[in-house]
Amino acid sequence: MNPSRVEVMIDELVLHGFAPGDRYAIAEALEQELTRLLSEQGVPQTFMQGGEVERLDGGSFPVTAAAKGTSVGEYAAQTLYGGLQP
Repeated sequence: MNPSRVEVMIDELVLHGFAPGDRYAIAEALEQELTRLLSEQGVPQTFMQGGEVERLDGGSFPVTAAAKGTSVGEYAAQTLYGGLQP
């Protein structure tokens, strides 16, 4: 596996309590933030050895009613990235 290339596939992202219209902003922000984290902080060892994570529970996180989709997506990405660390 080429360590400079990592493919992340998210089959399903379940977020409760958000307006359906926010889903694209949340998904785009999540993708951008996860890309940034992988680029700047590195790829977890699991992936460097060709591994995969079948299911990752990001848990729950507090957001305000005024939170924008972009901030929700960024926070979700940070939570998921943290869950990939040993």
